[in-house]
Amino acid sequence: MNYKKLGSTDVDVSTICLGTMTWGEQNSKADGFEQMDYAIDNGVNFWDTAEIYAIPMREETYGETENIIGEWFKKTKKRDKVILATKVSGPTSKEYIRGGGCSYDKKSMSEALEKSLKRMQTDYIDLYQLHWPNRGSYMFRKNWSFDPSNQTKADTVSHIEATLGELKRQVDVGNIRYFGLSNESAWGTSMWLKISEELDLPRVLTIQNEYSLLCRLFDTDLAELCVNEDITLLGFSPLAAGYLTGKYQNGCIPEGSRMFKNNHISFINIIYYS
Repeated sequence: MNYKKLGSTDVDVSTICLGTMTWGEQNSKADGFEQMDYAIDNGVNFWDTAEIYAIPMREETYGETENIIGEWFKKTKKRDKVILATKVSGPTSKEYIRGGGCSYDKKSMSEALEKSLKRMQTDYIDLYQLHWPNRGSYMFRKNWSFDPSNQTKADTVSHIEATLGELKRQVDVGNIRYFGLSNESAWGTSMWLKISEELDLPRVLTIQNEYSLLCRLFDTDLAELCVNEDITLLGFSPLAAGYLTGKYQNGCIPEGSRMFKNNHISFINIIYYS
């Protein structure tokens, strides 16, 4: 297994990260345990999850993936072998996620983190990520329709300052070690960097955006920013949600596949990719 430093830290993570979002929906607890065992046995020490998993999002499975990870930690006593990343949900209309609305205020973030720690049966999270920007995002093939004209810089600055303040508090008490972004833009990332430097607050370490041979949005402005600012890309959906495996060719939707489970072809946007 190959390893690299995570951002500007001395933390060594495997260049393959174990994704977990299907555990509790497409995959069972037993499947999850088998995958975690296999990952550890083969040197994969970097695992990523989120409070909203399993996917697709449903109230009945909210937090279930983190529960499965916690049960594996309890059984194996191998928490110290894993660099663990999870995410706090961004703005949402889902009432079952703290009543909906923005999840990055002090009260919501504190509650979300406390519950993630409890579900995963750990007293710290290595990398705590903001799942998507509170001002909107062009990710998930929304780059053609994304309209930033309803944003204001003042609102963004105020939000970032408050969020970084809460992240610092959580770092200081030992609940998290580092923080990262997800589904972010170059301008957004630059604002997090600028404000953290100005106020001496935690610095963004990673950005988790979609990246594959069929989704290359990262390769221009974000790539330049991340190279020069020492931010690590955590590329999700590297096989384009399974499309690059060839299993969906000629309109085929295998039973048990993610597209089959989601019951609609737009999940990986087969028309877009074609």
